[in-house]
Amino acid sequence: MKVLGIETSCDETGVAIYDTDTGLRAHCLHSQIDLHAAYGGVVPELASRDHIRRLPLLLRQTLAAAGLAAADIDAVAYTSGPGLAGALLVGASVAESFAMARGIPALPVHHLEGHLLSPLLSADPPAFPFVALLVSGGHTQLMRVRGVGDYALLGESVDDAAGEAFDKTAKLLGLGYPGGPQLAGLAESGVPGRFRLPRPMLHSGDLDFSFSGLKTAVLNVVSAPDWDPARMADLAAEFQQAVVDVLCAKALAALKKVGLKTLVVAGGVGANRCLRATLDAALARRGGRVHYPEPALCTDNGAMIAFAGALRLAAGESVPEVCAVRIRPRWPMVELRPPVQAPAIL
Repeated sequence: MKVLGIETSCDETGVAIYDTDTGLRAHCLHSQIDLHAAYGGVVPELASRDHIRRLPLLLRQTLAAAGLAAADIDAVAYTSGPGLAGALLVGASVAESFAMARGIPALPVHHLEGHLLSPLLSADPPAFPFVALLVSGGHTQLMRVRGVGDYALLGESVDDAAGEAFDKTAKLLGLGYPGGPQLAGLAESGVPGRFRLPRPMLHSGDLDFSFSGLKTAVLNVVSAPDWDPARMADLAAEFQQAVVDVLCAKALAALKKVGLKTLVVAGGVGANRCLRATLDAALARRGGRVHYPEPALCTDNGAMIAFAGALRLAAGESVPEVCAVRIRPRWPMVELRPPVQAPAIL
């Protein structure tokens, strides 16, 4: 079964084809970073318009790269939510139209489920069950994963997610867009510990996160009369270390709580090198293992959507026969359920 995946939840247009027999056939991605840089953040209307411009070309490129024609596609999977409503509408409309024209099923996919399952695309995939740390944009969550669609929420951000905190802190420091990667790059030339920032909710006794106070602590530092901009790299390094310390501690606590030793980290912040090094060392000391998506699949992409859709369809997911554009800009992941024929543990 060859599944076409379309991702347009925010500021990246992703198209991919996953073959259940041979694996990922092709994937193409267009980033809108240059488009939104002048505004210091994503402008939803501009994002939607750019998805409209890019999708037809990316569809043709992806089919050509896979050596396939439109008639060879057996199903379409598309990001239904969460995300920007206008951007989601573009991808959903194209996907449903493509599927209706070909007489094939179209499956709405949860954006975060795509991220969560993306490490299974790697050459050395994790086995179920595992704990997943999702650090994608506005979401920071810990999930127990027993199989496709069988997810239990263990903890989540109660205000700013880790990615949001990175972006907002980067703005406070006057860094460019996208702020998160810019701040992480600056932190590599700094030394953590020369400032002392809080580790929010580190000892809260639960698995929830809060990063808005950390951002405020940075604001207090840069607003002080004795603030020296020459020390910005050290402040960035301390901020990054504070976020990593909390993420690592909570992830280890989640593994202990559910009695597992396998951790999956997915989402854009999962590409952070400091986070990866800290988690790798911590799990190795405890006889565990961390799995990550391939670097090219850490950001939003069509491959993870095609793959998640293929897994659900292969396991018996039912698809509504009536063509309809289905989007859910706000879609709690806890509402997801296993496909009809999927066992509790795969």
